[in-house]
Amino acid sequence: MCGIIGYQGYREAVPVLLEGLERLEYRGYDSAGIAIIEGRELKVAKRAGKLVELKAHLNGYFGSARVGIGHTRWATHGRPTDTNAHPHLDCSGNFAVVHNGIIENYQELKQWLTAEGHHFLSETDTEVLVHLIEHYYRGDLLQAVQRMLPKLQGSYALAVISPCHPEEIVGVRQDSPLIVGLGEGETFLASDIPALLPYTRDTYILENGEVVYVTPEGVRILDSYGQPRGKQVFHVTWDLEAAEKGGYAHFMLKEIHEQPRALRDTLASRLDVSSGGVKLEGVNLTSEEARSLQKVVLIACGTAAYAGMAGKYIWERLLRLPVEFDVASEFRYRQPLLDEHTLALVISQSGETADTLAGLREAKKHKARILAITNVVGSSVAREADDVLYTWAGPEIAVASTKAYLTQLAALYLLALYLGRARGEATWALELARELACAPSKVEKIFDLEEEIQELASNLAPHEHAFYLGRGLDYAVALEGALKLKEISYLHAEACPAGELKHGPLALIEDGTPVIALATQEDLLEKMLSNIKEVKARGAWVLALALEGNEAVAQEADRVLYLPRIHPILSPLVSAVPLQLLAYYVAKARGCPIDKPRNLAKSVTVE
Repeated sequence: MCGIIGYQGYREAVPVLLEGLERLEYRGYDSAGIAIIEGRELKVAKRAGKLVELKAHLNGYFGSARVGIGHTRWATHGRPTDTNAHPHLDCSGNFAVVHNGIIENYQELKQWLTAEGHHFLSETDTEVLVHLIEHYYRGDLLQAVQRMLPKLQGSYALAVISPCHPEEIVGVRQDSPLIVGLGEGETFLASDIPALLPYTRDTYILENGEVVYVTPEGVRILDSYGQPRGKQVFHVTWDLEAAEKGGYAHFMLKEIHEQPRALRDTLASRLDVSSGGVKLEGVNLTSEEARSLQKVVLIACGTAAYAGMAGKYIWERLLRLPVEFDVASEFRYRQPLLDEHTLALVISQSGETADTLAGLREAKKHKARILAITNVVGSSVAREADDVLYTWAGPEIAVASTKAYLTQLAALYLLALYLGRARGEATWALELARELACAPSKVEKIFDLEEEIQELASNLAPHEHAFYLGRGLDYAVALEGALKLKEISYLHAEACPAGELKHGPLALIEDGTPVIALATQEDLLEKMLSNIKEVKARGAWVLALALEGNEAVAQEADRVLYLPRIHPILSPLVSAVPLQLLAYYVAKARGCPIDKPRNLAKSVTVE
């Protein structure tokens, strides 16, 4: 959940590190720090708070260092303080470490190291790493790190430097991402690709257990036993501009507006509107394997989980196949009943979400076939799955996910078409494929409503509570809409199935309470209208979302946003976008830090 940057080369290290940290700040922003080597001296600067606090502390100091590491932190062990900020040093001040992940056995290691005479300053789990390196150091930095690794339990990406080896960096990856950037006469380490793009597009994406050893002579990749590993260079094709705001006030708004393009990219070259077929490179289920499936389990967290919940409704209706939905953090603890006839569908934007990875591995233990939906090529989820379908959303910087959600939905529709054809149960395929191909242009039409949505947001912003209602697919979208509002506006939002109003939520409705009612499912419209009447009778102010032509909703709601008409099973593609915009403009009206909401980070790579 934290950001790591490292540099070794001919440039001044400090500007490179600070620029990298700025591009990684979305991964963690409760503290930041750097360590550099000048001559034979290790210099460290770190501060609690946002990156600007570190820059103010440095006060323009760059120095002459050509080697350094940096870190942005999202706290897991210990409060956000200067002392708990990374990098951490050993007792002698000869080693500096930055770390992303959790060392699960750190308390045991800390007790042992304390008994050996080591002194700890912070509350973090990370500090044990640097003391372990000090303990095992015998004149060779790489060997000290390698000797430490068998002691560790948990997840980690880390980078180490030492003035005893002033031109070297050692990095390790285990269940937390770490990428090597390859330049001419220089090498970079980072948690994510945007930090590298100003300097290089050629990268190595480290796999679990791999160690990177950086020296002036070049880069060596080793396995956990110290044996050389051959690596293919991964060339990044997307532009640096794609990771920047592009004139929008916030990354979130930019990414909302990128959704038609992201949808087109995800559908492009995969969808055959003449036959209703799809071609999905990376998905290799045969017709026999598809027909043998008896159950699907959907595993995901957060926004991806709500895409998965929509997927449950979609797949059961289209494929007539039992689908179970699980929040990944609960999945492995309920002793799920899986076998070789189960398809485990794992959804993760980053491909590094810790709980989702744990769910994947649990499903694999039970011999389920693993199919992953992810946005990141070479991610852990992609590598460990049997099949993978990439969402071509491009980089998503804002913590609150938008285009990842919509492209995950698109992937679920593509997979429904694929499996429906393979199972011989797709009389609906041609109609769905044609409607799906039109979805990007229909999403574009949502932006004609943006001014109206901004005005509605100003009405909602003064409140402290809001309720979202829906039935069927609309309930799944209501959950995502409520999540967006509470994530970035800090306004309490609760989504519930509209039919459950009388079982508790109705007690919370009073004069003026905002209720956002989704009414896109025509077969459930009559019941949804009754639910709108119920909350109106208790004084609620109702904003309804309906497909064009649905005049009945206007008779009951205070305001209606009419969405482009689309097949009801595809309605989440158009109904999610106005809810994203509503959340954005409510947060803006309330003066909230939209791209970096408090207590949250983009990729949850620790449990």
